[in-house]
Amino acid sequence: MEGETFSRLGNGSDEMDPKVVQTLQKGLVQVQTILDQNRLLINEINMNHESKVPHNLTRNVGLIKELNNNIKRVVDLYTDLSSSFIKSSIDVSSNGDDDDDHDHGSSSCGGALESNGKGCHKRNRVA
Repeated sequence: MEGETFSRLGNGSDEMDPKVVQTLQKGLVQVQTILDQNRLLINEINMNHESKVPHNLTRNVGLIKELNNNIKRVVDLYTDLSSSFIKSSIDVSSNGDDDDDHDHGSSSCGGALESNGKGCHKRNRVA
């Protein structure tokens, strides 16, 4: 099923649009870099906590704030990647389609994108 999605994005072939691939790769490298940094932060936070040294515990406040900011950056990157991926799949699927009656960007997030082109931040839970 996953291969079907990728093949539909590839201009009728089994390959994806190189621009889409490049965008995904760049974004995923950025995410991985932040996650690696988070691993180091978490290790330092844990060591500081175990040491019980007042200065180290105080330092943890800043480290935890940095960790939280990194997590927000990862969420934003994934949102941007998702939006780019969805936009490219909409562009490919509507190629040659003269029907402009489709609303892909409703502000209620019912569509794939909000009117500003950003992805919807709602999360759908699977029962």
